[in-house]
Amino acid sequence: MRHLLLALGLASLACNNQKASGAGSAAPESPAAAPGPAVALDAKAAEVGQPAPDFTLTDTDGKAVQLSDHKGKIVVLEWFNPGCPYVVASHSKGSLVGTAARHQKDGVVWLSINSGAPGKQGAGREANVAAKDRFSMSNPILLDESGAVGKLYGAKTTPHLYVIDEGGVLRYRGAIDNSPDGEGQSPSDGTLVNYADRAIEAVRAKRAPEPAETKSYGCSVKYAS
Repeated sequence: MRHLLLALGLASLACNNQKASGAGSAAPESPAAAPGPAVALDAKAAEVGQPAPDFTLTDTDGKAVQLSDHKGKIVVLEWFNPGCPYVVASHSKGSLVGTAARHQKDGVVWLSINSGAPGKQGAGREANVAAKDRFSMSNPILLDESGAVGKLYGAKTTPHLYVIDEGGVLRYRGAIDNSPDGEGQSPSDGTLVNYADRAIEAVRAKRAPEPAETKSYGCSVKYAS
């Protein structure tokens, strides 16, 4: 009996030691999360009239692009999704045809951003590389698969345009134009107005764009659920 009690005591002690050390019972480590876009830790949500939040995203060529590297130049951010019918219409028939290339010749930096999550409409490098060729886009397309930058800027639709002045201040946010069909054929007041053109012209002339904000139209940004 004494020997039996001693054996049970030793077994209990061994079990307790095993639990304390975690030997044989530790759960497997989760794989490290893939790095997301670099966003300034103190960045606040984008507001017209305030400094545009800084960020770094990777383009379809694998190159890191940081917004603050372009300070001193006018920068346009265009939320993009090659699977969205409004984007297709704007880039093939409407107000985005040749607009970026035209402004780039004058020194404007134009950055298209796709905040679609993996598996969502228009997301992924291959779809965006193909779209860049299809629409003859000379500007970078940046991939924001986590949606962090899109949410920081409050991007709601594709397209959704933002114009930032040379000092890094956000001056315009909204639609590309006043024709919500995306084709430039049905302007809301009878006359087509390219809001991006107007905002860039105002910023270059050191004037506040008018309007400084408009309601964007298009497909919803395909953020992760």
